[in-house]
Amino acid sequence: MIWERFRIDGRAAVVTGAGRGIGAATAVALAQAGADVVLSARTEEQLHKVAAEVEAAGRRALVVPADLSDPDAAAALAGRAAEGFGRLDIVVNNVGGALPRPLMDTEPRHLENAFQFNVSNAHALTRAAVPHLLEHGGSVVNISSVMGRIAGRGYAAYGSAKAALAHYTRLAAADLAPRVRVNAIAVGSVATSALDIVMSSDELRTQMESGTPLGRIGDPEDVAAAVLYLASPAAAYTTGAVLRVDGGIDTPNLDLGLPDL
Repeated sequence: MIWERFRIDGRAAVVTGAGRGIGAATAVALAQAGADVVLSARTEEQLHKVAAEVEAAGRRALVVPADLSDPDAAAALAGRAAEGFGRLDIVVNNVGGALPRPLMDTEPRHLENAFQFNVSNAHALTRAAVPHLLEHGGSVVNISSVMGRIAGRGYAAYGSAKAALAHYTRLAAADLAPRVRVNAIAVGSVATSALDIVMSSDELRTQMESGTPLGRIGDPEDVAAAVLYLASPAAAYTTGAVLRVDGGIDTPNLDLGLPDL
């Protein structure tokens, strides 16, 4: 049956930035679909809460607190998965980010830091994971952003890095085909800690919702569902794709004066 292609029973995954938000929702979704999960982020307490949800789904969780701004720490997660679970099938490069700054306040080091945190770390973990992924055929999912596709004031470092991550995805997919699939998700506005200021202000939240064709801010599970699709056999014929999960914000909106449906 077609729904069985979304199952990943007996597989092992690494999810970075797994303590909260998109990473936590993704880890739980992968576990509910049948995978054991290595959870990594800075805050151990958060990871243990997510681990409890993974175990409640009947799967094993391995908590690895780490400073994932260090590419070596990110790369080490591949070995931890292989040691803990005996295999590695799925890598979700979710950790990333950069503070918004006006262009003239964005120094070269801010760009360099953004590229390391968003791109170099993803490459370090992916590169370390490849020998394990090749054993059974595997999948890498990179969490990019709509800001890598559209313009926004203050996002020179973040948007450039996420655009680079999206193209890195295409290049890695070409290099690693056919045994390893590499895809990405361009995420829009999602209710995570990064949007705490927006979510706590009715005015800001309404403004953001009105600028999104689907009329709402996304939920971390919206992204987690897309990750599960790309990581599962349901996407067996998909590689090098950058899937938009952004509420339609990157869709041209021509107001022709027609009534709403």
